[in-house]
Amino acid sequence: MLLEPGDCERIHETALEVLRDVGVRVDDPEILRLLLDAGAEAAGEDAVRIPRKLVEWALAQAPKTVRIAGRRNELWELRAGGECLVLTGNALYITQGRERRDLRAADLAGLARIVDACDHIHGMVGTSIADYPPKCRDFAGFRIMARHTGKHLRPCLYSPQGGRLVMEMAEVLLDGTPLRERPIVSTGFSILSPLHWSALALGAFRETSGRGVPVMINSEPLGGATAPVTLAGCLVIGDADTLSGLVINQLLEPGRPCFYNIGFAHVMDMSAAIALTGSPENALLQAAGAEMARYHALPSAAWMSTESMVMDAQAAMEKMMTGLAHAAAGVNLIWGAGNLECTLAMSPTALVADDEIAGYFLRFRRGVPVDEETLALGAIREVGLSGDFLFSPHTIEHYRDVLSRAKLAFRGHRSKWEAKGARTLEESAEARVAEILAAEPKIYLDSAQEAELERIEKAGMAALG
Repeated sequence: MLLEPGDCERIHETALEVLRDVGVRVDDPEILRLLLDAGAEAAGEDAVRIPRKLVEWALAQAPKTVRIAGRRNELWELRAGGECLVLTGNALYITQGRERRDLRAADLAGLARIVDACDHIHGMVGTSIADYPPKCRDFAGFRIMARHTGKHLRPCLYSPQGGRLVMEMAEVLLDGTPLRERPIVSTGFSILSPLHWSALALGAFRETSGRGVPVMINSEPLGGATAPVTLAGCLVIGDADTLSGLVINQLLEPGRPCFYNIGFAHVMDMSAAIALTGSPENALLQAAGAEMARYHALPSAAWMSTESMVMDAQAAMEKMMTGLAHAAAGVNLIWGAGNLECTLAMSPTALVADDEIAGYFLRFRRGVPVDEETLALGAIREVGLSGDFLFSPHTIEHYRDVLSRAKLAFRGHRSKWEAKGARTLEESAEARVAEILAAEPKIYLDSAQEAELERIEKAGMAALG
């Protein structure tokens, strides 16, 4: 535990004072009126102060369990500190080797195919696709992802109307099953820290509400710039940001499933003048954010990331550190598989390497179960003195569940490694990407679904493009 129960309470009480005394800017007249009618106090033309009782009401409304579905019949029940899922990250660019360029629709399709082949990645996050108009990239990207992967879909929204079109497309994929029953899609948005909800964020919340679709409420405080440099002060801003978004979402849709997310918190590198994503301070802030979520009894999210420009030892080190910290802290949704360069870029090679990293930290997250079967007293008695357990029935029954397996990391004698080409992990990752993309693509849309998604996309582009 990074925070003691008393620490969580002090952070939260300070955040409540911030919401009461400083307030939140709200760039949407309709939602501003909702807040005022619910008991918030005007704090200027476009700001409100939020009282404790309104925050407590929102916390009571929000479900303590959030359901997330995949498109291959998976259904996860996520609770604070419970099961952990891994998702990709969003990005503007694609990195291949040392080269970076704009990410396009064909790249997104390839990334979706790679995600589909990754055992430890449970969902795909949308990216910007440069060959589409900016306001159309969310629903156009959603169609591409839906075509090429059966994993959970998490589009990034670029307009409120795009959010509505994504919901319409998701309903097509379910063939009449309500999204509330099978939430194959989730959504979310970030506040402009500190304490400023943009019209775009609020419009996205409004256009995706009313369906029981899970929403991530993201705070991205930047320690030393948009938040205090001290980690506790950064958590105060994060708690105030996130709880203000919780209030707004519960007013729009009482009982809407929400993820509490301080896990996108950054710190400023004062010498390089960049927002860091893979430093020890990121791991601390984001793991502490999960503990704050547990204090509120809400599921949480966070981001595993790196400043590295390529898939290298730095990327592996920083991804393992942040991913393991999040898994150990009980984060429910860990974003960032495939991300490089402070989350600006996606890399196919990093994606398969991060799948391997996720396998490691998810195994760590499972811990050491202790019961009559795992204590293995009967097997110990049977083998006795100076025996071995290699052919024990207990070993044969349990080794597949207990022992991890690796696809990229080499496990064996040097002669075998040399016989296989003496590959580094990076080289094995590159070979795995080539293998996946050389295979026959699997298509997850039937002809009727494909036609309907294309119709929605064309209508949306005509209206917005």
